[in-house]
Amino acid sequence: MSRERTRVKICGIRDAAHARVAADAGADAIGLNFYRESPRYVAPGDAAAIASSLPPYVSAVGLFVNESAAGVRAILEAVPLDLLQFQGDEDPEFCESFGRPFVRAVPMAAGTDLLEYADRFSRAKALLLDAHVPGQRGGTGKTFDWAGFPRDFPLPLILSGGLTAQNVGRAVREAQPWAVDVSSGVEAGRGIKDAGKIIEFIRSVRREDAGQPA
Repeated sequence: MSRERTRVKICGIRDAAHARVAADAGADAIGLNFYRESPRYVAPGDAAAIASSLPPYVSAVGLFVNESAAGVRAILEAVPLDLLQFQGDEDPEFCESFGRPFVRAVPMAAGTDLLEYADRFSRAKALLLDAHVPGQRGGTGKTFDWAGFPRDFPLPLILSGGLTAQNVGRAVREAQPWAVDVSSGVEAGRGIKDAGKIIEFIRSVRREDAGQPA
C-alpha cells in the first residue's frame, strides 16, 4: 500500500548541473546555503543562476544562519528565492520580517520543547528537525532518535540530519515526516555533491512511499 508522498529537499547545491539532476530525479526543492562558514556556501551571483535554472514547481530555498536583516534583504534582491530557512538563533519577529514564507530549523537537543517552538513560530510553514551537534549548524551527517518524532503536530515537520539513501526509507517509515532534507548524505566529499547519490536518495524515498522493499 502506498502512503502520502514525502517531499524531498536537496540542500547545499552549489551549481546548476546538480540542481538539474535533483530536479530531474524528482526533488521538490533545492537548498542554497548563504552561511559563509559552511563548505556549502554559495555566492549570491551563483545562487541566482542556479535558482533561475530550476524548472517549474521546484522551489529554491535560501538557508541563513544569524545573517543580518540587511544581508538577507540583499540576497532576496539578487536571488529569486521561494522560501527562507532560518538555521541560527533568529527569533519569530526576524523570520517574519521579510514577508516571505519560511521554515524554522530546530536542533533536537535533550529537552527541546517542540510545542513551544510551534507556538513561537506559528507563522512558519514548517519546522525542520535536525540533529543537535554543539557548534555546528546543520550538514553534520548525524542522526537523532526518530522514535521521538511527534505525530499530529500543529505544523508540518521536516526530517533532517544524517539521512542517506541507505537509511531514508526507514526514516520515512518510522517518523512519517511531511518532508526530508539531505545535504551531506548525497556528497562525494565535504561540500561536493554526487549526482548518483542524489538520484538514489530520491529513489529510496519514492520506493518507501510506494510501499516497495528497499
